[in-house]
Amino acid sequence: MPRHRIFTTPFASVHPHYVAKAERKGRTRAEVDEVICWLTGYDAAGLAAALDELWDVETFFDRAPAMTPHAALITGTICGIRVEEVDDPLMRRIRMLDELVDEVAQGRPMSRVLRGGSVAQSVP
Repeated sequence: MPRHRIFTTPFASVHPHYVAKAERKGRTRAEVDEVICWLTGYDAAGLAAALDELWDVETFFDRAPAMTPHAALITGTICGIRVEEVDDPLMRRIRMLDELVDEVAQGRPMSRVLRGGSVAQSVP
């Protein structure tokens, strides 16, 4: 079975869509970057490097310093598919990030979006 094309899409091409979605609802790029860093373990410099170097989505998640131990708490439905039921580990991580960005855009408090966790490093 062929791999999904999102895996080879540059993360720098996806990121602006996440930001735009949040900004349309009155949220900020900083909040989007905060959830990305929380989920993946990147710091601000690491996220900036991934965007500048045009890593594809698969590389972005493969090089993630440490997925949050709270990732199992991310549940919900994206495009009619339950996040926690996605079989492919990479697609599940992508859907988790989609869910977090949706929650930010919906105006949920960051403490709830981050499942009670926090980002250790500051995010631009």
